[in-house]
Amino acid sequence: MGDKAWYKDWFNSHYYHLLYQHRDEEEALQFIHTLIGYLKPEPGSTMLDVACGKGRHSKALAEMGFDVTGIDLSLASIELAKLDEGPNLHFYQHDMRLPFWINYYEFAFNFFTSFGYFKTRREHDNAIRTIAQSLQPGGIFVIDYLNVHFFEDTAEKLLTTTIEGVSFHITKWQNEDHFFKQIQITDDQNKTLRHLYTERVAKFTLGDFTEMLSYQGMQVQQVFGDYQLGRYDLKKSPRMIIVAKKNKY
Repeated sequence: MGDKAWYKDWFNSHYYHLLYQHRDEEEALQFIHTLIGYLKPEPGSTMLDVACGKGRHSKALAEMGFDVTGIDLSLASIELAKLDEGPNLHFYQHDMRLPFWINYYEFAFNFFTSFGYFKTRREHDNAIRTIAQSLQPGGIFVIDYLNVHFFEDTAEKLLTTTIEGVSFHITKWQNEDHFFKQIQITDDQNKTLRHLYTERVAKFTLGDFTEMLSYQGMQVQQVFGDYQLGRYDLKKSPRMIIVAKKNKY
């Protein structure tokens, strides 16, 4: 599999959804409610969920009364998400590096480290530009990213797990610029069938994001360090949740 497009194949695969289906839904939904309590959007506010996956967070926001659009590169995920579309919930298969609707949304979100996958800084800048352009002047963008400094010290190196007869052998490592996670998959129903994927996430710091956002006309307003919106600590916080505002001029 080509390094350039690892995320296209992996995020579209049955095995990706199988491996990550047991992520803590309750914690995720509680975070959404806590975040909305902090942001206090007006009823019916327009929201963009960037890299929405199968739309679980988009759906939660729509159920809270907001007008939500979810976009994701994975066609398989969007096809599933579209099953739950409604008057205030919309999904599109779309590459975040390419322009989307312009000056339309009041809020944009990128949840649970759904960023940092691309090969070049320019591609990441393009994604931030897409998000910035999609927002109305004065609009708010929230990106939830792993805290690089915390993960450098705490990441597990090896993990093996079996889910529904599928074995996942996970190896993690890092270099100066990226975290890597290699996932070797053995399906017990077909022992000869093996899959190998390698995830790669850029080690973007708060300084990196501040620079990328500023370049696209957005200013950091607040930074939180966990899903309870606790204070951000450079070494101890597991998350880096950045709230940025688009300039009005």
